[in-house]
Amino acid sequence: MKQSIIYALDFDGVICDSALETGISAWKAASQIWDDFTPLPTDEQSVQFRQIRPVMGTGYEAILIVRLLNNGDSVDDILADYHAKTLKVMDDFNLSIDYLKKIFGETRDQWIKEDLDNWVEKNPLFPVIKEKLQSLSGLGIWYIVTTKQERFVKQILKANQIELAEERVFGLDRNMTKEEVLIELLAKHSEQQIYFVEDMLPALLKVKNNSQLQAVKLFLALWGFNTAQQKIEAKKYSIELIDSPVAWFD
Repeated sequence: MKQSIIYALDFDGVICDSALETGISAWKAASQIWDDFTPLPTDEQSVQFRQIRPVMGTGYEAILIVRLLNNGDSVDDILADYHAKTLKVMDDFNLSIDYLKKIFGETRDQWIKEDLDNWVEKNPLFPVIKEKLQSLSGLGIWYIVTTKQERFVKQILKANQIELAEERVFGLDRNMTKEEVLIELLAKHSEQQIYFVEDMLPALLKVKNNSQLQAVKLFLALWGFNTAQQKIEAKKYSIELIDSPVAWFD
């Protein structure tokens, strides 16, 4: 690895395969809002949630997704009109983003309090990620740039013996967009190349279209939460595709 490279890594879908835990947490949270939810999703519902996960932007949206699944909406129908359908759920039940973020975070906190080992088990790291990040910690500077709440990121890193200073975790708590975080990192590391690794194409395109971030090199992690169509589109925008975390920073 070259010392001149600074890695800015998304968390869910790049480092952590959080789809199962996110779906379960959403279901637990939804059961506190609506009376027609069973305590846990079925295996089929968990599979359906994973199929929809690539279009989800921030964690709280998972509650809206499971509401739609519980209504009987098909995966294809949700994917075809995701934003309109999730907004309608919010309107129908008078739900605010702040409320959804709060109940989603509190639900995870309660699960962690009751059974941390089980919560961590449902948040596995992708293959070889643990070893790569442990190696990276000893070789250079890296950051996490995510829409996940920071305390959950730190719990998963700690459980996997991965060391990263708190100030290098930029999560939902900062109230900053990923573009704003990268602008700050560019200013701090003006003499170095920043690599931004992300599994969500829309997030990469926002960076690509920001005139202040033209120096950031963009990578789409194909092992994460993205669709076949997004992989095709990424090539059109000259975004580099990474097939496996093995070759991240060799």
